[in-house]
Amino acid sequence: MSTMFGALNRFISRLDSESPSQSSRDRSAYGFQVLRNKNLEIPIEPWYDFIVGINGRQVDNPDPNLFASEVRNCAGTSVNLILWNAKGSRSRNITLPVPTPSPTLGITLQWTPLSVTEDVWHVLDVIANSPADTAGLLPYGDYIVGTPEGNVHGEAGLGELVEDYLGRSLRLYVYNHEYAVTRLVTLTPSRTWGGSGALGCVLGFGALHRLPVPMTEPIAGPGETLFETARFSNEEHRPSSTQPQSNSPSTYPPPSSATQSSDMLIPASIAAPPPPSATLPTGAGPPKGAARKPRNVAASNMTFDEYFREGEQKSKEEDFAPSSKNVAPPPPPPMSAKSAPPQVKSPGPAAESESGEVKNEENKTAEPEPRPESTDG
Repeated sequence: MSTMFGALNRFISRLDSESPSQSSRDRSAYGFQVLRNKNLEIPIEPWYDFIVGINGRQVDNPDPNLFASEVRNCAGTSVNLILWNAKGSRSRNITLPVPTPSPTLGITLQWTPLSVTEDVWHVLDVIANSPADTAGLLPYGDYIVGTPEGNVHGEAGLGELVEDYLGRSLRLYVYNHEYAVTRLVTLTPSRTWGGSGALGCVLGFGALHRLPVPMTEPIAGPGETLFETARFSNEEHRPSSTQPQSNSPSTYPPPSSATQSSDMLIPASIAAPPPPSATLPTGAGPPKGAARKPRNVAASNMTFDEYFREGEQKSKEEDFAPSSKNVAPPPPPPMSAKSAPPQVKSPGPAAESESGEVKNEENKTAEPEPRPESTDG
């Protein structure tokens, strides 16, 4: 699995290298990363939130004094901040009140490129009885986002750090997507734990393993945001389907053949003239004797359910209706004398004797003669 994700990441990296302008623009994006938030009433998340704009203007100067002076100028009122969050790479606007006595927000900032949030390792699998399993890493839900031991950059950065801490305790910041919490995990990399790797887990890195949107945010329903505001640069404004239509028969003006260019492709149903109708001589009508076939045209206000019920009823009537063809077949023609088969006489009954016994010499059996009775001499 890791081989497949590695191949996909290399392919995406190759595509990114083919568009240097887009890549350089993303890499050059900077902002004030929030390192610490002392005011718990402010909905700002440390490490994940970047301040990229203030009062409708983009922050493009790394001087923190300019940012602090802009906040102090809003003392007694409110300041509008544009925040970019690493979870899902989304931006949002928040408005915070600035107190008069001490015009500060109570947050610690650092000028940082947004690309640091790409150095994230997704835990895909954890082998049993490994150092990662002993430390409590969870597959698919955990993301390694950093370490207090120093900065880690690039895909090989975490591997180099693990090699430096073989046999020693290593602390890692781990974010869990399912519970939306970040915890500090301590593990001891080792090559002698009985399996492959020093951590005993499979990690994913790259565009397919960035921090996802938190599960607590509501999910947009189907068709709510897709193509909602998408417009082409050369597309005219079209009224929404939810807006009430005017009483005019058509919203769009009819095409004018005089203003159309010959290079423009026009559908045949619009540009082509109507086909010439067959004209009949004056006074001539349809041929006599040709009756028109009745048409079964459904009413315009008929619903689909009524239309289907009508068709089902007609089908049942046709299935059970008696047909004129279902008659008994005609009897066969009488047989002639020439084709009649020869008649065979059946044997008559056997002749009976005067005593009423049937004479059958073949079936006649000899009866035993009576033995003479013996007399005493």
